[in-house]
Amino acid sequence: MAQLEKGSKKLLNAWAFYDWANSVYSLVIASAIFPIFYDLIFELRGVKHIEVFGTSVKSTALISFVTAFAFLVVAFISPLLSGIADYAGNKKSFLKLFCYIGALSCIGLYWFSLENIYVSLVFYFFGLIGFWGSLVFYNSYLPDIAYPEQQDAVSARGYSMGYIGSVILLIINLAMVMLVEDSEKEQMMRYSFVSVGVWWIVFSQYTYYYLPKGNKKNKVTGDVVFNGFKELRKVWKQLSADITLKRYLGAFFVYSMAVQTVMLVATYFGAEEVEWGGNGAKTMGLIVSILLIQLVAVAGAIITSRMSAKYGNIKTLIAINSIWAVICICAYFVTLPLHFYITAGFVGLVMGGIQSLSRSTYSKFLPQTDDTASYFSFYDVTEKIGIVIGMLLYGAIDQAFGSMRYSVIFLTVFFLAGIFLLTRVLKKH
Repeated sequence: MAQLEKGSKKLLNAWAFYDWANSVYSLVIASAIFPIFYDLIFELRGVKHIEVFGTSVKSTALISFVTAFAFLVVAFISPLLSGIADYAGNKKSFLKLFCYIGALSCIGLYWFSLENIYVSLVFYFFGLIGFWGSLVFYNSYLPDIAYPEQQDAVSARGYSMGYIGSVILLIINLAMVMLVEDSEKEQMMRYSFVSVGVWWIVFSQYTYYYLPKGNKKNKVTGDVVFNGFKELRKVWKQLSADITLKRYLGAFFVYSMAVQTVMLVATYFGAEEVEWGGNGAKTMGLIVSILLIQLVAVAGAIITSRMSAKYGNIKTLIAINSIWAVICICAYFVTLPLHFYITAGFVGLVMGGIQSLSRSTYSKFLPQTDDTASYFSFYDVTEKIGIVIGMLLYGAIDQAFGSMRYSVIFLTVFFLAGIFLLTRVLKKH
């Protein structure tokens, strides 16, 4: 088919629709069903620690460490792959590749068990690789398909579509889990993982049909393999001449470290630290909390987009980071389900907004260039390294003190630092 014109409604909708396809991973696997399932299989077997490579590791610390390692791998491979994608003009092929790796790994989680913990964690590991690896190429399409004045709105639209689509599947999964006897809940959760993989593959086809292949059509040679790292060095050098972009990236690195960590561990925190009163109440309470977060997040992304139009992106990000800092402080004192529901509502309000606005703000600050994948690779590497540090610190504090409360309160430091660094973006050179 003929390539759609940049800025066309159909092209923008096709790009945003990938959020509908892949966000079921971030909700069902990363946030809702899998964390509940993970807690359940440890609880049913009466253990909180497991022997891994001869070392006794707390269950929640283990998943934090595996998550950190996965993000470290993504941070390493994404520059290499994005460099090839920009040069060869085949970003869409890489987007598909990581989509299928992630989706098939979700299906593989059906066989997750403590008895085969190493193979099980491999499926979890590659699910993360697939999801976050695909986002490198998905995000890099934004300046290719939308003009600067469209980017805030279309970025918010993508997140909103993702929240809506993922909530639909989560409701289906919730019905699957809650309408069976307790003895069958674990099996229904396994079927939920399969549904995520199928949903992701099927709905992403609409995006692939309309997205352009890329900007160029060059043949890949051996010299091109490490071109991504060369491009990162070039971007790093250019940052020295672009003070605004450099300061923004520094702030983003710090506060994103905390945001992503909170989002990745929130359900594990709720499962372990909140007094639910019973297994059935815990499962229902956690899923209701995640649904609440997603529904509020749709409104949060839209409100943030309008606030940024009125007050500017940076001032809006400062306000959102301030709310995040308060949330982390309050989370330390959360013990009852009501506390957790209230905290979840505030998390939803700022979760979608900070992600959407961070992405579009970076896109606006970029210089004129065709090599957008390299710039967004730098953005993604910044985010991933931050997550590695955040998850390692979170897991280490959890392992050392035996409670995730101390880990959450520690994240407040990063939000406060992010606020300070964002104020520097507003200053003149």
